[in-house]
Amino acid sequence: MKQLIECVPNFSEGRDLSVIKQITDVIEAVSGIRLLNVDPGYATNRTVVTFVGEPAQVVKAAFMAIQRASELIDMRHHKGEHPRFGATDVCPFVPVSEITMAETVSFARLLAKRVGDELSIPVYCYESAAYEQKRESLANCRAGEYEGLPEKLKSADWKPDFGPSMFNERSGAVAIGARNFLIAYNINLNTSSVRLANSIAFDVRETGRIQREGDRVNGKIINDAFGEPVRIPGTLKKVRAIGWFIKEYGIAQISMNLIDITTTPVHVAFDEVCERARDRGIRVTGSELIGMIPLQALLDAGTYFLRKQHRSVGIPDREIIRIAVKSLGLDELAPFDPEKRVIEYLLENRINPLINLSLSEFLHQTASESAAPGGGSVAAYVGALGASLGTMVANLSAQKRGWDCRWEEFSDWALKGKKNYEDLLTLVDQDTGAFNRVMEAFQLPKVTTEEVSARRDAIQSATLSAMDIPLRVMQTAYESMDVIEAMAEAGNPNSITDAGVGALCAWSAVSGAYLNILVNAIGITDKESIARLLNEAEQLESLASKRNTRIQNLVRIKLKG
Repeated sequence: MKQLIECVPNFSEGRDLSVIKQITDVIEAVSGIRLLNVDPGYATNRTVVTFVGEPAQVVKAAFMAIQRASELIDMRHHKGEHPRFGATDVCPFVPVSEITMAETVSFARLLAKRVGDELSIPVYCYESAAYEQKRESLANCRAGEYEGLPEKLKSADWKPDFGPSMFNERSGAVAIGARNFLIAYNINLNTSSVRLANSIAFDVRETGRIQREGDRVNGKIINDAFGEPVRIPGTLKKVRAIGWFIKEYGIAQISMNLIDITTTPVHVAFDEVCERARDRGIRVTGSELIGMIPLQALLDAGTYFLRKQHRSVGIPDREIIRIAVKSLGLDELAPFDPEKRVIEYLLENRINPLINLSLSEFLHQTASESAAPGGGSVAAYVGALGASLGTMVANLSAQKRGWDCRWEEFSDWALKGKKNYEDLLTLVDQDTGAFNRVMEAFQLPKVTTEEVSARRDAIQSATLSAMDIPLRVMQTAYESMDVIEAMAEAGNPNSITDAGVGALCAWSAVSGAYLNILVNAIGITDKESIARLLNEAEQLESLASKRNTRIQNLVRIKLKG
């Protein structure tokens, strides 16, 4: 796995698409960088760009983008609804995979130094990259915004971390940092009142509102023993929020930054704002996601709303995401396409050779002259079909009339079945990949003694590795029989034959994968490893056969009444 960093620069231009395009062009020109999302906002006059790559490439692309923005955006003429103090306002680095926050901080500071030294733009390091506690907060770094920079830069307390302490009137300043995944999220209200929107924002955001005597809007501020205003905390931890009016849509919004979605997930923030809005006679009409969102955040939201409806959560991810989008109203202001907004969907290889094929395409490719896909991939796919049938029976049982009190029991079974068929689907392609690696080993040169030895070792290693795939197919397909048998015993009686067919598929997957292990074992010289593997496979094959017989007998007894 490569080290990957996500970068989410915010540029102070959201109206001139040609300017935005020139900035994103320099990002995409950097080798190894993948541009994930460009999200311009007219009212905020701000564009959020998301790209990902290995650390050195991300530093290079971010620098090029900041440089280009400084050439194209003149802050002397910038107006917008969102707080800002620079042409590139903020540029956070987010660790994605195989990299620690400490390492991410070092790359963020490397970028900050280069921007300050080479572009003469004042740079403040914030969040995890901050050099002092008060600069961890982006709001503190940006306080006073662009208009307040000339005075701010004169203060010793606000000397930039990098770059000159002189006002760059064209480019302003930039905040460069490292943080965990942050979700920028706006909730739409059926009002145009910024005062009411702000009142709701103060209710929910972590910092809450300043406490006042009597009238909470105009009353005298209450100070503590140190002369600091006393604050009434909001209801949501790790949430920043303000209210504003979006002329483009003619509505007020609660604009939120969810800075730790493990503490306050999207759906929790949404429901809390709904409650607080209702207290004021206001209705939430939908919401708006800015930039990207992790897959799990949408799955958690969809699962939350399904559970509120007492519906099974063991349904395919795409259906769970559809429920999340509709429940949160993410498509109210513009179409919401998960393929373009979910970070994992953009990062993963969408061209899986087998599992993305149609049924007929898979069949024709299997029947072709190519040796792969072969019995191993077909066994895994048959197992996935069996597991999906067990899952289907669980989902149908969860919504059977008169069984309302048992929805959660069957939902739990459906979740187990879903994991089984998803794992087996992954093994469909992994089996073909393992076969191809064995074939590659056979193609190695075998002229010299050293080459013959290396080729032999490579074949042995690749074959042993390839045998692990059918063993996992056996294990997973057998495990799926837990769900299938439970559904045959206690599931919706109208679907009893589906459970029976599912068991036959699971048994076929186990037996088919066992044959793959046997054929691969023939040429292996490591007898000890092979003995252990064959022993486990034989036991699984025997157990699956007996279990299938038991399930088939149960199905037939029930069918005969």
